Amino acid sequence: MKKKKLHLLLVYPDFIEGSTAKVSSGGNYSEGLASISAVVKAGGHKVSLLHIDKGFNEKEYKARLKQYGKIDLIGFSCRTTIFNYVKKLVKWTKEANKKVFIFAGGYHAILVPEDFMNIKELDAVCVGEGEYPTLELMDKMAAGKNFDKIKSFYFKKDGKIIKNPVRPLIEDLDELPFPDIELFDYKNLSSTKTDTALIMLSRGCIYSCTYCGNSQFRNIYPNKGKYARFRSPKKSIQLIKEILKKYPNIKYICFRDAIFNMFPKWFDEFIDLYTKEVKLLFTCNLRFDIVTEDTVRRMKEAGCYTIDIGLESGNKEIRKKYLRRYTTDEQMINSSNWFNKYKITVLTYNILGLPYEDLHKALETVKLNAKLKSDQMIPNIFYPYPMTKLKEIAEEAGFLRDITPKTKVYLKQPQFPDHHVLFAANYFGFYVRLYQWCFKRETKFRKLVERILDFTFTGPLTPRRTLVLLYSVKDNIIVRLKHILINRFPKFFLFLRNKKNRIKTVNLK
Repeated sequence: MKKKKLHLLLVYPDFIEGSTAKVSSGGNYSEGLASISAVVKAGGHKVSLLHIDKGFNEKEYKARLKQYGKIDLIGFSCRTTIFNYVKKLVKWTKEANKKVFIFAGGYHAILVPEDFMNIKELDAVCVGEGEYPTLELMDKMAAGKNFDKIKSFYFKKDGKIIKNPVRPLIEDLDELPFPDIELFDYKNLSSTKTDTALIMLSRGCIYSCTYCGNSQFRNIYPNKGKYARFRSPKKSIQLIKEILKKYPNIKYICFRDAIFNMFPKWFDEFIDLYTKEVKLLFTCNLRFDIVTEDTVRRMKEAGCYTIDIGLESGNKEIRKKYLRRYTTDEQMINSSNWFNKYKITVLTYNILGLPYEDLHKALETVKLNAKLKSDQMIPNIFYPYPMTKLKEIAEEAGFLRDITPKTKVYLKQPQFPDHHVLFAANYFGFYVRLYQWCFKRETKFRKLVERILDFTFTGPLTPRRTLVLLYSVKDNIIVRLKHILINRFPKFFLFLRNKKNRIKTVNLK
């Protein structure tokens, strides 16, 4: 008897709720959705994607749903910061199709599945890796079998919630088929338009930073000791070659793994193969405390032109006591010296608005970036993700506030008011450049200039509210301009990006 095929529609809200940008540059690739699609399609079912790269209203969303024809299941991918919007989408979905089975998954589902069970229109939530639970659900639905005992799913039944245990995570990623990148309009993604492929070769992280969900994600699995995994070096190279074969315009690779040098043995084997068989320009995430000069040298030889690395906070007490980041200033400075030596651009991730922070402590983060000679900086404002240790710390201190799509600062702290946090974030890069210029000056006036800069950053005379307003206007213009360039003049955007990163537009193969 021929197996019945079901149609799964994956819904991917891929924008920042509350953003003023009304135009998308193409949206982002999701490795998780591509992997689920690959497994479900290999199991004989049909998968489609509704990629929401800008906010839809109810009428637009329902019109888009109709374009997919008969749908048996709809799965929503949800991160914490888009949860309220997903609730609206679920409601609209059930109104448009009362018979469709609706479930959700993703980061927020793993951290707080109860949030989804409280949505009356939702039928189930997937807690953990979704590939094989989703396939099992579709197989049993297609065969007309009972499916409320499937591991890694919570179901609603007769007014009650059935909480099934989480199945073990997939320890060997080589067992998975390659992700279904064709699920996406891949050639029109924001990255692909600029000749860049976003690739993930791993899952998980071995560290337990208090602000990150990874420390909680791993705890739900019975085999949590295997939470951090990579595809084998050979399979990783094979995956890259498959993507390059389909999209020969790709000249850059952006590895989005949590920490690319997490396992030195894997890294050594992979970088050797990559240097011999691929050698395209690439970027990746690293950690300061496991970087060596030899690592940096070999990455440069393989084609690395930019590294993304977490500095987080320049204040030692916050870094150690609240973030559980034990890297010293000296380790960071030494690593940055190696990056500069081998001409690799350094992009740092920084967090502002942390519990117990103020302008003076934020200034330490600015100054440490200047000492590291950081090329680019991303100053993120701290978001208290559910179930994380740092959220607990903020909650115990009474810093939590109600968060809406318009919220920009997520903690309410008397010593660090919102306009101070926004000022520090908005003018972060500007001050880093000023201090970099200052620290280069070996003159008797250096200390005087540094004190003047300190005063303008932390002193009472700086009109921070006005400066924040002016920055907001400028930022909106820049975001719109970026989308226009990527959509209409991608080669010119690529030229500007390469000029900023000091790299040549060459294929190293």
